[in-house]
Amino acid sequence: MSEIFRKVRVLLSVYYAYMVEYRAELVLWTLSGSLPLILMGVWIEAAQGGQMGLGPVDFARYFLAVFLVRQFTVVWVIWEFEREVVEGRLSPQLLQPLDPGWRHFASHISERLARMPFALGLVVLFFVLYPQAFWLPSVANVLLFGLVVAFAFVLRFLIQYTLAMVAFWTERASALEQLWFLFYLFLSGLIAPLEVFPPAVREIVLWTPFPYMVHFPASLLIGLPVDVGRGLLVMLGWSLFFFGLNRWLWRLGLRQYSGMGA
Repeated sequence: MSEIFRKVRVLLSVYYAYMVEYRAELVLWTLSGSLPLILMGVWIEAAQGGQMGLGPVDFARYFLAVFLVRQFTVVWVIWEFEREVVEGRLSPQLLQPLDPGWRHFASHISERLARMPFALGLVVLFFVLYPQAFWLPSVANVLLFGLVVAFAFVLRFLIQYTLAMVAFWTERASALEQLWFLFYLFLSGLIAPLEVFPPAVREIVLWTPFPYMVHFPASLLIGLPVDVGRGLLVMLGWSLFFFGLNRWLWRLGLRQYSGMGA
């Protein structure tokens, strides 16, 4: 067990040092996730002019929570894996006694740690500019949010890493992510909270993995009513599905892999 922890510590420390080298870019990466803060203004204006189910302050808190969730759950593994397969850089990693996926996972975790100070700085600035939205979530909500947002990151990573397996057969696996992102954009709660969806549409969407990567953890943080038990079970089900699919495609892909692209 101590050997496993030592390897985890080494992986995280190496990738953290690598990410800190690019701290100027980290600021830009953090700002690139500020779309929810831009959309917040649109929905606050809409809430003032009609019956939206949520008030202006609720929308402000919701989109701030979405911003935080996005900072924890952003994933880019498909572009890295695609480049490794196409350029043949995956070959030396296959000779090492560690699944290449763990390297990508460690780099994502380390990047979270490196970008957090910048993200928290934007949160403080938000409350300075919009003090009406300030609130203190309960300790239980914070702990549950931490658990669910970690689960959401794992689910998001598994989905994108599974799509990345297509790189064994095509040089444009990232095109699948662009298509998937369209559904993610509109159904996850990133553009609009699920509370403004028609009830029938919302019920269907809640059986997909999309809302559990943004809307579910954001709602928990600000105290919107959600079915925690159902949410965790749906997340677990989709995680197991994509994990199994990932391992199956990985084995098939290795047979296809020629050492220099598909």
